[in-house]
Amino acid sequence: MSASLAAACALLVAAALWELIGGRGEAASLAVRRRFLRRLGVGAKRAEGGLLLAAAERRIERASLDGRLSVGAVLAGKLAAGVLSLPAALAAAPVAPGRLGSLVVVGVPVAAFMVPDLLLERIARSRQAQLAATLPDALDLMATGAASGRNAGALLGEAMRSANGPLREELARTVAAIECGDSQEEALRALRERSAGGNLGTLAAALERSRRHGSPLSRALHEQAGSLRIDHRRAIGERAARAAPKMQLVVALLLVPSVLLVVAAAIIANSGSLLPSF
Repeated sequence: MSASLAAACALLVAAALWELIGGRGEAASLAVRRRFLRRLGVGAKRAEGGLLLAAAERRIERASLDGRLSVGAVLAGKLAAGVLSLPAALAAAPVAPGRLGSLVVVGVPVAAFMVPDLLLERIARSRQAQLAATLPDALDLMATGAASGRNAGALLGEAMRSANGPLREELARTVAAIECGDSQEEALRALRERSAGGNLGTLAAALERSRRHGSPLSRALHEQAGSLRIDHRRAIGERAARAAPKMQLVVALLLVPSVLLVVAAAIIANSGSLLPSF
């Protein structure tokens, strides 16, 4: 029981380290902002609190849970996870090898504190994957409409009606902003900021460039759709390449030992007939 508890704590710490590695760019950005705030004379505690709130708000927006999940709920979940994991850390520390007990006591609550962020990041990545899978067809439809001379608002509305999932939600927000009186420039800027440099940001930039300078839009949209399909096929190939070593690991660690145990049990059960009696 204690060994399994220590293993669970180790997995929790590993997940936190993975989250830290995945968010190293965001951490660097937060560090720059922290130095800037300190130079402006903002107190350290106030700066840290503002940055923590801003990071939580940014994660919620990336997961498209704004309006359904508040920043306070995320921070409360982080605090509750850190506090509730402390008894497990104290129980697992004595069975940790060597001098890793103190690391377990500190690392497990810190890792648990980051679990809500990890869950939000997983939701955001899943959402981006769904959006990237459905965007090429929408781009081809918009390219056909652009060739017939339709403006950006009409193109976005037509693509929104034919899309589904996260792509439909994002396009619906942009179309609603235009219909409520925002200019196309403001609506496209908001779409680009929400996508944070993603595929929708590229689409918004192409639409804005065509609106301002009259650059050909149909060809740019077709090229973006083709590029997304190539990236999607490459990602599928990479996942397939990584699947083979994982299957071999499962076979080596689970199937082979189980077959050997069955063979050993059969040999032991029939040892009287297989070995000569003395």
